Amino acid sequence: MEVAVIGGDGRIEALARLLDRDGHDVRCYGLERGDLALPRAGSLGEALEGARAVILPLPMGGGEELNAPLAASPIPARALAEAISPDALVLAGKPEGVFAKAAEARGLRVADYFAREELTVKNAAVTAEGALEILMRELPVTLLGAKVLVVGFGRIGKFLALRLHLLGARVTVSARKPEDWAWIQSLGLEPADTGCLAGAVRGFDAVVNTVPAPVLDREILRELDKSCFVLDLASRPGGVDLAAAEELGLRAQWALGLPGKAAPETAGAAIRDTIYHMWKELECSQWKG
Repeated sequence: MEVAVIGGDGRIEALARLLDRDGHDVRCYGLERGDLALPRAGSLGEALEGARAVILPLPMGGGEELNAPLAASPIPARALAEAISPDALVLAGKPEGVFAKAAEARGLRVADYFAREELTVKNAAVTAEGALEILMRELPVTLLGAKVLVVGFGRIGKFLALRLHLLGARVTVSARKPEDWAWIQSLGLEPADTGCLAGAVRGFDAVVNTVPAPVLDREILRELDKSCFVLDLASRPGGVDLAAAEELGLRAQWALGLPGKAAPETAGAAIRDTIYHMWKELECSQWKG
């Protein structure tokens, strides 16, 4: 099948390689600064010409430009939507904003592959593993015996808390629902209320946020020990006031796009598998060859 792969990070670059190995006619644009060995289209129009499927980044980015950190030049989101053939199937990660509106106006078929549970679960697992690597690098102590607060008990929070626990960390997990507190306690972890973190964050070696909402504000950050490392794994807008953390002398990091950095091959394979599931369910299995 003729597939156009436009923009994205290392995981999309890996995805393009995997699709090529599977026998698809892959044309790439917006990956010029990567290590991709596949032929690169000289223009957006060349990449899209004749494409029966167009694969866009995760996340797409909702602004005027596509999320394309490996591109030689910016890719305008509106121009991209206007250049895609109405006959093509568009597969994007969290399509929104400028592109989504322009695509809807043109009647394009757009499917969100990140809305699929099989991908979000695998993505969370990769994110948790990448977070462990960051913690082991940044903490002056081993994870064995370290006191760690994980804020949020969603997919990433679950994976990370359990992995930390298995490595011997003393893990507290905050959530907002009583049923989550029951699960946390039943798993051998210490429960906390995300809405009542004020006055309850002293003594931690690390605090890891997974909630994409402002939960760790200046007042809560002020209570942390100066040696505490703060890691934000949440998607935009994030959950940590990074400016306040810097002013307070705390070490803090916002690890956006971690799967694409920590394990791009695994993350790319997860997207490839999800896209194949979607093609099959959309009765497009004939496109796979």
